[in-house]
Amino acid sequence: MVIATSKAGLVTSGVFLSNVTWETLEKLDVDLSGTGARLTYLDGCLEIMAPLSEDHEEPKKTLCQLLEIYMRMKNIRFYARGSTTIGMKELGARKEPDESYCLGTRKSVPDLAIEVIVTSGGIDILEIYRRVGVREVWFWEDGVISVYCLRETGYELVSKSELLPELDLRSLEFYSRMADQYDAVNAFMKLI
Repeated sequence: MVIATSKAGLVTSGVFLSNVTWETLEKLDVDLSGTGARLTYLDGCLEIMAPLSEDHEEPKKTLCQLLEIYMRMKNIRFYARGSTTIGMKELGARKEPDESYCLGTRKSVPDLAIEVIVTSGGIDILEIYRRVGVREVWFWEDGVISVYCLRETGYELVSKSELLPELDLRSLEFYSRMADQYDAVNAFMKLI
């Protein structure tokens, strides 16, 4: 058993296993169905995290509402995919993003994946997304967004989104940290 601690001092439990076959992963996925546990897999390493907490879900929902309002107001066609599992046995990688989006058209691989970090795990999430081919990954941690864009050699940390270059990430961060979600969304709409 691994105990993970967030920067905010919140403690959640998770299990980290090594030498796990894809077949064992699939069996555990079925066995844990309905429990809310989240499975992340890379090259035989499996991380099973406890169900998501309010400390995770509330900022995620706020951030995603803000992003979706921005895209609607700017007439950017998008398709929210939620936490649909991506990856496959041939890649040796599998992950459920906290949220993901296809921009322009529906695709089998999302263009954008969002991760809200409350605790840190042991698996290289960016390596999973690289193998799958997600163009851009955002990490929201303690109200700060870090954007990684896929390159031939891997992901590069960049200062702004390449998929949404006009989006002011600092404003998105500010409104995502507001205490009241309803007020945050309404205030952000007036800004756009």
